[in-house]
Amino acid sequence: MNQLIAFISGALVAGILAWQASKRLAIKNSRTEKQLLRRTRRAERLAEIGRLTGNLAHEIRNPLSIIKINLKLLSEDMQRQLAHIKQSGETVSYNSHELETKITRHEKKIDTLANETDRLSNTLNDFMEFAGKMELHRANTDINKLLDSLIDFYEPQANAMDIQMRRDLSNTPAICFIDTDRIKQSILNLLINATQAMDTQSGDIIVQSNISPDSHIVSIDIIDTGPGIAPDKQEKIFDAYYTSKAGGSGLGLPTCRRVIEEHDGQIHLDSDPGVGTRFTITLPLVK
Repeated sequence: MNQLIAFISGALVAGILAWQASKRLAIKNSRTEKQLLRRTRRAERLAEIGRLTGNLAHEIRNPLSIIKINLKLLSEDMQRQLAHIKQSGETVSYNSHELETKITRHEKKIDTLANETDRLSNTLNDFMEFAGKMELHRANTDINKLLDSLIDFYEPQANAMDIQMRRDLSNTPAICFIDTDRIKQSILNLLINATQAMDTQSGDIIVQSNISPDSHIVSIDIIDTGPGIAPDKQEKIFDAYYTSKAGGSGLGLPTCRRVIEEHDGQIHLDSDPGVGTRFTITLPLVK
């Protein structure tokens, strides 16, 4: 009788444990499915935006190009008129000096219009990079070698601003199937942001890489010893067109995040005001 009770008790305990394990697995799978669903919906939304804006961007680029060409032609015409006036000393109801002054003033206005045209064109390019269709040219790449060459490239610029570059890279090759140019540009943007965050103060930028053997990912940390980011700004830092920099497009970090997510990776921010900021990128390793 005691053996039967013990057997039944053991079976009940085993059943409860199995049920709890099954429940935990179901919850985990549900969370994973929700994450995948959110990512899929976001990718579909961005793809739809890209399709809708592709034609619009084309329609905007054409008149911008025409405006820029005609501004250049107009400037050349005024330069020829100015040269003719200086050579002939021609006067038209007022002396040539006044005419030269007027033409010079008009040329400055033309230069202003040309600069604004370039700015609009660059803004459009940034937007299409963020919202348009992103074609990736992937290849197996060692992340550590990519980081090493990128640090060597950027270090002179950082040192010129009294900022020291420090590296702590994994000794084990971290092979990822990536678009090397896009990943490199994204990390370079983070290095530039870190430098600008420190402004005129000296400090360090630390680049780390770490391979996680359990989850088959490599993590890349870009750390600066700058002033940090206020909590209310951290929530908006990846929002499109949000920027705290004068003249910034507000699309640098959102585009960076999109590039990382297109590679099935993630980017996270951890910042402590008065201490510094850490951006962490995770990318899947080639299995």
